[in-house]
Amino acid sequence: MSDVLHASPLGKNSVYQAEYNPSLLFPVERKDKREALGIDPDHLPFYGRDLWYGYELSWLNRSGKPVVRVAQIELPCHSPCLIESKSFKLYLNSFNQSRFECAEQVADRLTEDLSAAAKAPVVVRLYTINEFETRAFDRAPGINIDELDVAIDCYQYDSSHLAKSPAGSKTVPSGNAISETLHTHLLKSNCPVTGQPDWGTLVVSYRGEPVDHASLLKYICSFRTHQEFHEQCVERAFVDLQKHYRLETLTVYAQYLRRGGLDINPWRSTVNMKPELLRFIRQ
Repeated sequence: MSDVLHASPLGKNSVYQAEYNPSLLFPVERKDKREALGIDPDHLPFYGRDLWYGYELSWLNRSGKPVVRVAQIELPCHSPCLIESKSFKLYLNSFNQSRFECAEQVADRLTEDLSAAAKAPVVVRLYTINEFETRAFDRAPGINIDELDVAIDCYQYDSSHLAKSPAGSKTVPSGNAISETLHTHLLKSNCPVTGQPDWGTLVVSYRGEPVDHASLLKYICSFRTHQEFHEQCVERAFVDLQKHYRLETLTVYAQYLRRGGLDINPWRSTVNMKPELLRFIRQ
C-alpha cells in the first residue's frame, strides 16, 4: 500500500459524521499511476470523464424535514486527482443532519467541494427519485463475448493474453479496418487497499485491426484478482489495446456496480465526444 493510500480512510474503521464536512474528501493524484502505464499526464492519449452516481444523499430542509436525491457527478479525466470512493461516501453522509435552504444550495456545495478536491471543474446534477425513475436501464451495446468457449486459467493481470498485432505500420489501410463494439459482464477487479471486489461491465468500441474476441475475454478475466481503482483499470485496458492492436479510434469504458451507495463509470476515448449517460441492469 502506498503512503498516500495508507493515509486514506480505506480499510479502516470510520465513524460516520452526520454534519457537513468537506474535509472528509480524500483526493488521489492520477499522475504516478499514469506514468507507470506510460501515459504522459500533460498530454493524455484520450478524452474522457468519470461519471459517479451517489444514491445515499440526504439532508434536512430549513424545517428539519429530510430530503433525498440521487447525485450525478462528472469528473473530467484531465483532473489532476480522482477522489477515493470511501471518502466520497463519508462526505455524502456528512450532509445527513445538516440543514440547507434548497437542493440548489446542496448542488453548489457539492460542485465547489468536489472541484476543489479533483483540482478541476466538476459537474453535479441532483435528481429527485421521481426523475430518476424515468431513467430506464440500457442494454450494453455491441457483441457480448461472454459465451465464447474459452478456457481461462489465469486470474492475475497479464496483457500478453491480447493477440499481438503483426509488426509494421501503426496505420491500418482503410480497406482492412473494421468498426466493432464488444462488451463483457465478466469484469472483476479489486480495491487496492481492502481487496473488496469491484464488479462491472466493460465496453470496447474501435475502428482498426480486428481485435481477437477470445484473447480480449482472457485478458479481461486476468483482472479478476488485480488490485487497482476503477479509473486505473479502464486506462490500463485502453493503453494495452492501443499497444497490441493498430487502431484508428478506440473507446473503452466500464460501468461498475454500486458499492457503498456509489457507482463509478470511467470513460476513455480517442474521439472527443460527449458520452451517453448509460445505466446497465446490474447498476
